Amino acid sequence: MSQVIPEKPLRVVVWSTGTIGRHAIAGIVAHPDLELVGVWVSNPDKHGKDVGELAELGRELGIRATTDRDELIALAPDAIVHTAMADDRLFECIEDLISFVEAGIDVTSSGPVLLQWPEGILPPELIARIEDACVRGGASLHVNGIDPGFANDILPVVMTSLSQRIDEVRVMEICDYSTYYQPVVMNDLFGFGKPVDQPAMLWQPGILGAAWGSVVRQIAAALDVTLDEPLTEEVDRRAAERDTPSVSGDIPAGTMGAVRFQVIGKVDGVPRVVLEHITRTDPEQVPEWERPPAGVDGCYRVKITGEPMMQVDFTHHGEHGDHNVSGMITTAQRIVNALPAVVAAEPGIVRAIDLPLVTGRGLVTR
Repeated sequence: MSQVIPEKPLRVVVWSTGTIGRHAIAGIVAHPDLELVGVWVSNPDKHGKDVGELAELGRELGIRATTDRDELIALAPDAIVHTAMADDRLFECIEDLISFVEAGIDVTSSGPVLLQWPEGILPPELIARIEDACVRGGASLHVNGIDPGFANDILPVVMTSLSQRIDEVRVMEICDYSTYYQPVVMNDLFGFGKPVDQPAMLWQPGILGAAWGSVVRQIAAALDVTLDEPLTEEVDRRAAERDTPSVSGDIPAGTMGAVRFQVIGKVDGVPRVVLEHITRTDPEQVPEWERPPAGVDGCYRVKITGEPMMQVDFTHHGEHGDHNVSGMITTAQRIVNALPAVVAAEPGIVRAIDLPLVTGRGLVTR
């Protein structure tokens, strides 16, 4: 199916101005098929400030940020790009998304990531409630990003179109997180800088399967295989060998400094779809683990074992920043550029493999 081109610019509200939201604002302003009409903020100190200032665009946009959600809903926008923090407020975030689609507003969102493929993760009654809200409002909901997202759903699925036989699909993130500014994620969810044996949130049983299981399940669905239940989780945490500086809080030697985890989808006991993350806070840590290509701080790697054997390393970096900056940009742009297709979709939860071609149409430098 070809890409969707709207007849007139879509009126869009951005929900938050944080590490992803400010890039979403920049992306919408630059997109010829989109018009920014409002921005929500959670911080009262940002209320009333020009959105151009909050997004660090170097100019004013004439749009004032607001903490008043009803004011933005009353604008009746075509869509909301939701980028608010979801990792530590999962069900509250889902309620927000339900309220948007019930109001008849299409939504693209960077989280909660489990909504990329909620079957097998969320209770069936909650999935049905979300779908029903979409139908009642005549709206669609699409959750995506870069990881979970494009790097481990669309990219590997497209690669499998070259396969004659598939033994295993492995999607990987291999990154240095020392420049990743997300203290809640780094300290509370991963537990970096804390005792290695302290069970941070991500290492609780079932959490990895909830957070990244949507990746494994979506690839499996695209390949028409039925996975064994439950998905298998494996975690290997390692201590930092030296004091390590990090923008989210320095990591003392002896505390957790690196982790390798896998979410494994098996068929009849054999691994067939695997999500693997290798997360370091110092590029020299744990040299026996796989590394990104020489000269870069991180990559997404897709490895397809079978006939033929295939591997792709997807790297990125910001024009004026590192790979963690560009990670926020790519996350934002995937859900910004998908807006026309999501608005045109039938009401309901829209999965990545359901979308027509999404491109950077209109974004070539003029």
